[in-house]
Amino acid sequence: MPKRLIKRLLPHHDKVREHKHLQVFGTLLHDGNLWHLNRHSASGGFAVGLFMAFVPLPFQMIFAAAAAILFRVNLPLSVTLVWITNPITIPPMFLFAYLVGTWVVGVPPDVEPFQFSLEWIENGGLNSIWLPLLVGCLICASVSALLGYGMIRWIWRWHVVEKWKLRRLRKKAAKTPTISRQR
Repeated sequence: MPKRLIKRLLPHHDKVREHKHLQVFGTLLHDGNLWHLNRHSASGGFAVGLFMAFVPLPFQMIFAAAAAILFRVNLPLSVTLVWITNPITIPPMFLFAYLVGTWVVGVPPDVEPFQFSLEWIENGGLNSIWLPLLVGCLICASVSALLGYGMIRWIWRWHVVEKWKLRRLRKKAAKTPTISRQR
């Protein structure tokens, strides 16, 4: 069931292959492993997508596609999961990553209100936050990728075990003779 649901939600591989930003990968997109949906490819796709969602760079989808090709995991899943970071979720996610980074690096957080602009960058606003932000993003990306990978593997395995149990019960029910009443 999860496999069918995921397949229904994901775009068709021909549509992804024809995407204008993914044309840089050329024939690498024709590798069958990028489109299979099994326990390894799904969990790997989740890990790549969740990791790349915390990368504070533009064009995260291209980086997710490159990582999916490199690790030979499900490409549509990894590219789709990057959209966890969207204009609504980016501020709280990166603020959390920054706070984690300040805690790890050991610097006090600088959360004064500011206007992100070219002037702010020229005045050195980025100098005070770049290290904690990058460290926090790396930690959050790694933790979310590991948790996503583990959870998908566990959910997939649980689902397969449940299907085995159900199949075993059906076989057992089919083998037991039914008692018919005779008059």
